[in-house]
Amino acid sequence: MADGLSDKVKGAVNKAKGEVKDQWGNATDNPRLQAEGKIDKAKGEVQEKIGELKDRS
Repeated sequence: MADGLSDKVKGAVNKAKGEVKDQWGNATDNPRLQAEGKIDKAKGEVQEKIGELKDRS
């Protein structure tokens, strides 16, 4: 169970980090930073799903 929780926490952190990058990139008109933010958010979502799957098994 601890593995699933760890993945969920890492996922949440990556999603938050990605949201900040995305918003900052938007505010500063920096498309590269926006893209990095979107990638981080997607990575976080995948990590959270992996954590949920680990908890189920």
